Amino acid sequence: QAQSAESGGTMVQTGGSLRLSCAVSGRVFGAYGMGWFRQAPGKEREFVGVVNWDTTSTTYADPVKGRFAISRDNDENTMYLQMNSLKAEDTGVYYCAPAYYNGASYYTEDHYLRLWGQGTLVTVSS
Repeated sequence: QAQSAESGGTMVQTGGSLRLSCAVSGRVFGAYGMGWFRQAPGKEREFVGVVNWDTTSTTYADPVKGRFAISRDNDENTMYLQMNSLKAEDTGVYYCAPAYYNGASYYTEDHYLRLWGQGTLVTVSS
């Protein structure tokens, strides 16, 4: 059974960079891979990006394409989210969790976020 824990969130200025980490162990049957999701204050949770279980493919949401990059170190059971050229709209709580694909979009299930922790807060200030 997979487990994870996020870290690395902090306050950063617009245009800056930040790397988030997620300690991951195990795989989840039926999930496409491990994903990053975020939730800004007062907004719905949204998909950020995903890496498949074989770490051969990554997919990103349009707002972060070209700025964010996911990598995974299987030896250390760690997944990273490198965030560059940060914008104020990137502010939010970032979560890593198994990502499922329904043919149209990537999503995760609420119980993973309830069980696995509070996420990590990223604040981008201008």
